[in-house]
Parts: sequence; structure tokens; C-alpha cells
Amino acid sequence: MDLFQQQWATYRAVLDHDLMEHQAMSAACGQQLRQCCAEAEAPSLVDLGCGDLALLAPLLRELPLADYTGLDLCAEVLPLAQAALEGAPYPQRWIAGDLLGWACDPGGAAVDVIHSSYAVHHLQDAEKEEWLAGCRRRIAPGGCLIWIDVFREAGESRSDYLARYGARVGSWSDLSPQQRQAVLGHIQRFDHPAERGAIESIAAAAGWSWQWAWQGRHGAEAMAVLSPV
Repeated sequence: MDLFQQQWATYRAVLDHDLMEHQAMSAACGQQLRQCCAEAEAPSLVDLGCGDLALLAPLLRELPLADYTGLDLCAEVLPLAQAALEGAPYPQRWIAGDLLGWACDPGGAAVDVIHSSYAVHHLQDAEKEEWLAGCRRRIAPGGCLIWIDVFREAGESRSDYLARYGARVGSWSDLSPQQRQAVLGHIQRFDHPAERGAIESIAAAAGWSWQWAWQGRHGAEAMAVLSPV
């Protein structure tokens, strides 16, 4: 098993055992996407950090979209996502790229719905500010940004968050010890969750209104819906 397969097997184990509340999150996200489609006729949707679409594909096939763009930094997952969405009745585009580059593309067209799930926390705080500003420039009037991610509590430092989340990962008995260690190594190296409260102020300065649409049980996972103002 190569490195990609090992990492993806760990990710799928986290998802399959619902260790990050993907089931509740997906239900909340589905409700929000259906609402977006009810309010906008045939919206265009860009999915930043689309992954393999294991959970989202059944819902996406049913949505009356004008088109769908799936972007992920990991090119290896895009064929999996494409296969999962096969048969959807609208044009699809697949991009191997980073979400900050997409947001800050000066020639990028406006879109109706931007969706990102468990990806933005890999950006540093200054990059998140750039991303929010870039997404605001690219959102069409009346559109929305659906941001699903892990977030720090208000006033919580990154080190305190990592200690708290690391203790939770240590209790994930459905994973092997090697898989738990891989998750811990990943979050310690790459996770920079936004701080609640502070990120809402940054979003407001970029021209967004913020609504918490779903909150997980552990003070980390959550879904925010941002609308342009």
C-alpha cells in the first residue's frame, strides 16, 4: 500500500466510524444546499477540497445545478470524485489545485455557491483572511459560502486546541494505533483552526454576514453559512 492509499484508508476509517460527526454534518449541509437551490435557479457550485465525494455525491446528483466544479490539492482523489458523481445531469469540471489560489484568481468567474468541507483549517490565519476576501470577490450577488470545518473555541490557543483534540483522537478505538498516530501527526503539523469570534470579525471586514448553521458536540466541528453584504 503506497502513502496515498495509507492516508486515504485512515481518512475513510475516520469517516466510516463517524468520528468527526460527518453524518450530522452531511445532513445539515444537505439541508443548506437544497435551500440554496430553492432560492437560486440552477446555481453554479464550486467545491473547494472536494475529496472523493463519498458522502456528498448522492445529494449532489439530485440538485438542480447549472454546473459543478470540484477542486482538490490531491490530484489522486479527483478520479474517485468523478466516478462518484458519474451520471449527474449537469456539466462537471475537475481541478487539481489549492483553494487559496482559486479564491485569489483575478480572472475567475463569479459563482453562486462556494462549498468547502474540512479544508480551510490547513491555511494559516493570514491566508484565511485572503481566502475570505477572495471568495467574497468571486461570489455572485445573492450567493453563499458554506464553510464546514474544525474551529477553536473563542480565546483558545492553537496549542490548547491541539491538546484537547489530541486527547479525543487518543480515544478513537475504532482506529488502529498506527492510524491514530497518523491523525495526531497530521493535525500537529497541518491544522490551524480559525478561532470563533475572531474569524467572524475577519469575515465581516471582508464583506460577509456569518451564521452558525450547525455545531458538533465536541466544540470543534461546525458549519457556517456566509452571505455577501
